[in-house]
Amino acid sequence: MQAAVIGSAPLPGIAAPQRLPGTRRRAAAARVAKWRSRVAGRKPLELLGIGLGTEISTDLGDSIGSRNWWLGLAACTALCVGAISFGTMVAPLPQLLRPQLTPAQREAVKPQSIAPLAYGAATGSPMLPSPRLVERLAEAPERPRLELTARIDGRRSFETLLRRAGVGRDDIARVLALVGPVARLSALPRGSEVDLVLGRRETKSVPRPLEALGFRAAFDLRLLVSRSGDALQLKRIPIAVDSTPLRVEGLVGGNLNRALRSAGIPAGLANDFVKTMGYAVDFQRGVGKRDRFGIVVERDRAETGEIRYGQLLFAGLDRVGKDPVELGRFDSGGSSQFYRANGESARKGLMRTPVEGARLTSGFGMRFHPLLAYSRMHQGVDFGAPMGAPIFAAANGTVSFAGRHGGHGNYVRLKHGKELVTGYAHMSRFAVRPGQSVTQGQVIGYVGSTGISTGPHLHYEVWLRGRATDPVSLKFIGGSQLSGGNMARFQAMMNRMRHMESVGAAAAATDPARSAASSENESNPRRDRRGKRRR
Repeated sequence: MQAAVIGSAPLPGIAAPQRLPGTRRRAAAARVAKWRSRVAGRKPLELLGIGLGTEISTDLGDSIGSRNWWLGLAACTALCVGAISFGTMVAPLPQLLRPQLTPAQREAVKPQSIAPLAYGAATGSPMLPSPRLVERLAEAPERPRLELTARIDGRRSFETLLRRAGVGRDDIARVLALVGPVARLSALPRGSEVDLVLGRRETKSVPRPLEALGFRAAFDLRLLVSRSGDALQLKRIPIAVDSTPLRVEGLVGGNLNRALRSAGIPAGLANDFVKTMGYAVDFQRGVGKRDRFGIVVERDRAETGEIRYGQLLFAGLDRVGKDPVELGRFDSGGSSQFYRANGESARKGLMRTPVEGARLTSGFGMRFHPLLAYSRMHQGVDFGAPMGAPIFAAANGTVSFAGRHGGHGNYVRLKHGKELVTGYAHMSRFAVRPGQSVTQGQVIGYVGSTGISTGPHLHYEVWLRGRATDPVSLKFIGGSQLSGGNMARFQAMMNRMRHMESVGAAAAATDPARSAASSENESNPRRDRRGKRRR
């Protein structure tokens, strides 16, 4: 016996295989190659079929009756029988059979079900009262107390408001007798609220008794009427009010009125500031974008949070390169008006700009008319303004004409004494009539574009001793002048206004251009806007 492999020793107890002849060796190698070709690239299940002598993926519709066909059929049958056998071995799951719900039980569980409302689902569990515990009432019960809030609308009286709220006639008479001497009920602002509490009544045929009534009788006073036994008592509740005036500063920018509104000043006070400053400043030439305004107004702040604004107290303009303008309200001789810092009345002569929010668009003198297409004398000045802007009387006077006036359209002429006349043209509508007396600053009409006009504007004319005069170049003297004790009190008041803490003071510190300009003006007080020394 020889070893199967040269150089290897046979295992003890095992004989070494003999070397096969060449023909048999080649036949075995061919069979091995055939098996390798059959198993190459096959899947595990296909290898299993090859091991059984067939292929699991045999097509039973092909080669019917052949050996592979029968083997494939047997393999398919074995797989089906095995699946059925294993399926019958699964134990069934136990289930308890519940009895069917009765209609009453179904209604009870319906609120806990999850289903659309259309299928009868509901939320919550309805409580069905027992008929044995229900007693029929003769009438529906009333609430023991009613708490109401009535609002004053300005059309009905205070008595009517209480009667519509359900207060009885006797209680209304007692309330009016208590409140009437303390508060002006007819002057209560529109929208004021009246809190009412009505008590229990014996029957529905009588009104409820008034338990309590409270309302704001004044900005600093609240009244409370309450019942004590069979009588009503009045209690005054004072409201603490801080009446410190409000001072605001800011940049003029492109529009003074808009700058005031942006700083939080109400519209009425902003208009008063512009109109008052129009007595002393020409807004077309005397106000720049870098100038700063200062305004002081009356303001009351209640401890309950309400704010009430009063009159304009101070109006100032700090102009770059020009003298500042300061106007203060002062009561002299029973009349309150504005005075300049030197004690001279602000209402001197004509208003510089007799229209609100205007800009100078055309000056006085010869010009080429844009519509008539030829040059002619322009006997006034034009102020461009929004349609409907109010137009003011330049001075006290009498309306001598108000109506249609050729190319001027709607035209108003005011006569101020024997030598001075002013005219206002192209109005959209009038606010005065012929023969009416007007005061300086009174609204006489509104800006329009009637007559020969290219757009909404005011054509403003001044006639002095029968001759057309440039309104911008006119200078007037006169007016009242404070003196003595009045002047001292006025100066003290102006000093208080100047040194009040300003809401917009932080804006001045954050404006480097303004700070630099202010420093230059303080070091060179007699230099004009272009830096040249004035003589």
